[in-house]
Amino acid sequence: MYTYSQLLLRNFLFAIGFSACVALAGAVLLASQISAQQSQHQQVLLTLDKQIDFGKSESLAKQLPIFNPYHFINIINIEGEVIVNEQNKPTFIDEFILSPVSQVTLPNSSLIIQFQLDASADLIFLRTTVLAEFIIALLFTIFSAPLSIARSRKFADRIDKQVKQDLTQIIEGKEDTDDANKHEITLPNIEQSLIALRALLASKITATALLEKDAYIEPVTKLENRNRFVQFFENADNRSDFGVLSITRCSELQTINQIHGYHEGDNYIRKVADIMKNAISRYKGAQVFRLNSSDFATLIPNISLKSAETFATELTASFNRYQQALDLDSVGYTGLVYFDNDKPLGELLALADTGISVAQTQSVNAWYAQTDTSILDNSSASYGNQNWRQEIDSVIANQRVNLLVQPIKPSSPNNRVYGEILTRFLNSNDDILPTASFFAMAEKLDKIVAVDQMIIEAAIKEIANRNMHDNFFGINVSARSINDGHFLIWLERRLLRDNIIASKLVFEITESGLQQNIKTSKNFIDMVHRVGARITVERFGIGLTSFKFFRDLKPDFIKMDSTYTRDIDEDKNNQYFMRLMVDLAHRLSISVLAESVESQEEKFMLEKLFVDGCQGFYIGKPRTISSV
Repeated sequence: MYTYSQLLLRNFLFAIGFSACVALAGAVLLASQISAQQSQHQQVLLTLDKQIDFGKSESLAKQLPIFNPYHFINIINIEGEVIVNEQNKPTFIDEFILSPVSQVTLPNSSLIIQFQLDASADLIFLRTTVLAEFIIALLFTIFSAPLSIARSRKFADRIDKQVKQDLTQIIEGKEDTDDANKHEITLPNIEQSLIALRALLASKITATALLEKDAYIEPVTKLENRNRFVQFFENADNRSDFGVLSITRCSELQTINQIHGYHEGDNYIRKVADIMKNAISRYKGAQVFRLNSSDFATLIPNISLKSAETFATELTASFNRYQQALDLDSVGYTGLVYFDNDKPLGELLALADTGISVAQTQSVNAWYAQTDTSILDNSSASYGNQNWRQEIDSVIANQRVNLLVQPIKPSSPNNRVYGEILTRFLNSNDDILPTASFFAMAEKLDKIVAVDQMIIEAAIKEIANRNMHDNFFGINVSARSINDGHFLIWLERRLLRDNIIASKLVFEITESGLQQNIKTSKNFIDMVHRVGARITVERFGIGLTSFKFFRDLKPDFIKMDSTYTRDIDEDKNNQYFMRLMVDLAHRLSISVLAESVESQEEKFMLEKLFVDGCQGFYIGKPRTISSV
């Protein structure tokens, strides 16, 4: 839209241009008129010559310029004498307006007249007309500018209103099908732009929806993830002022992934999600989120902690049925806590986590409602830790451990491999404790060395009692234990007492555990080799330790991490990496094992890459050591 000064300048230039056009047109018409008058004047002079003899009266000839306006006149008699010669002072415009000098010979008067008619009066009229027109146009521009601005603003407001209406419909995703909403102004270009904008926004909205799905939806269960949970919980408008928050921990995910494979682990997680969604279906406004790989959060609004116990009991019953159907050790443990607007989310999550720790020391798939908020004053959360400390001490004292064995299948008859011993721990009621949580709490409470000693002792006794001297067994040892001098002394003495059994044992240590202290790791491996046992470095490839390190330590096996073996039949990068690792390991006389083998295609590809042995759900499920 023009400003007033811009519009005034534009109109002024328009007035000048219009006036120039009028002046030019008037000049052209005037020139044409003068040319016609000059031709007509020639005929008049010839007619007068027949009636009056100008030659006999030179005075009469001299009177001719008085009765006719000439710009130039020259009268010559027959002797060549100039009788009359008059000429006005020429102007610039005369060259464009006046006709060329005309010459007429009067036969009767024997005179030659050369003339050019004068147009001074016509030029004055033309100038006056143009000036008047310019003044009128100028006045019009001055007075019309505000009117034009007002009209333009009104028109712009109508366009603005129309475009805003269209944009609102586009943003809200509405289609304008109402005749009452038809446009007052037809704007084809804008309408085409709006159509393009509608299509662009539709594509952007679709892309945004996909991004939001990736950002807030967990792909395995299709539940909203931790980001959405935090966003939902911290927005008071989205939730009620009070209710119950529960955290459910899938206790067997790590075990299922290691033993049965990641596909089974995903199926397990999906089933737990379905159970939880079904459990909250009777509670209005309740929602379930997946916080991380093993934890689910449930928000039940407008309910007391006492009333939520019914939900927790039904959830445990559903977990028990699922556990029996799939022959699992457990499914999940739940911690409950009451929330209101005064309690921050971090505090609630800490309380619920402590509730899980307590529940894990009770019956299988148990729940625990955490009401004692004073435990948060102790950074170690001693309330849940104390339950675990007592439970771990009880397990160690009473040797409540069951041993399972998962086989490793050799790729050729000449390869020597073994079966890996897996452990299950029982509480005083002979319920299985969650294995991953047991090891984690034992590590946290500085009980892991005693747990490793218990497992090794139980394995040696089982092998001796069942006379399984023809088999080889792998036993996992924690990084804390191999860095403990008292443990190394105890282990060496224990293995020397049963040197035949010691030669059948393979101790598995993680690559990261060996890297914690290379000197003590080398001492441990040297001691194991002295007593006739062997060493496996498991989860190999995560830290990408140099092979110089392994050449110095001289392990007997490396077990490739599942990230390299999973879907290796389709992953060219992992195939190349595995081929390189196998070649380097074999040059150092180290056997290469692959874990988490879940399909025939993976097993076939690993054998093509000359892996020495495979372990996983496809190869064999864990079974009791007595069935070996």
